[in-house]
Amino acid sequence: MNGQGKAAIDIVLAESFKELVQKHPVEKITIKEITDRAGVIRPTFYNHFQDKYELLERIVYTDLLEPAEPLIKNGMFGEAFVLIFTKIEQEKGFYAMASRLEGQNSFQSVAQACVTKVLLKVMQDFSTKGKRSKYSWLTPERIAEYYAQSLCYIVISWINTGMTVSAKELAEIYEYVLKHSLEDILTEM
Repeated sequence: MNGQGKAAIDIVLAESFKELVQKHPVEKITIKEITDRAGVIRPTFYNHFQDKYELLERIVYTDLLEPAEPLIKNGMFGEAFVLIFTKIEQEKGFYAMASRLEGQNSFQSVAQACVTKVLLKVMQDFSTKGKRSKYSWLTPERIAEYYAQSLCYIVISWINTGMTVSAKELAEIYEYVLKHSLEDILTEM
């Protein structure tokens, strides 16, 4: 199967899964339900994904992070956050249900792993060969995990509280928290 055919099947499976997630908890959705809705046979699913959690990972990466990656690489963090949060807002039903997924393959762990990968990729592009960090314990992996965890916390909290602020306002809030020290924030409260 060529790359275009694989991508087309991935999209059909993702759309099928998104529709099902809006009606049923993720843990209760079967591969058969996903493939039936997508109009493909079960083996097709397994030719593309190991399980529904890998499909969820693909959705988070391709729908949210991949479009924002060029903005992040160019230091346009605010714009990247607005893009990510707007997409979540547009697919509120899917993300509201997906964010409820807990346990080993929780939405938070899936999303955090995706964000960490993107941040590590961006950091590798920026890395200066031969330059050592001031703190050896502060590795690119730890930095990426820290920021991934904070972003996922903000997003999941926003989703769980009904997305009461706009995507743009949430991006401003998150960027404010990132750019200010705890001392600065406490002083302004």
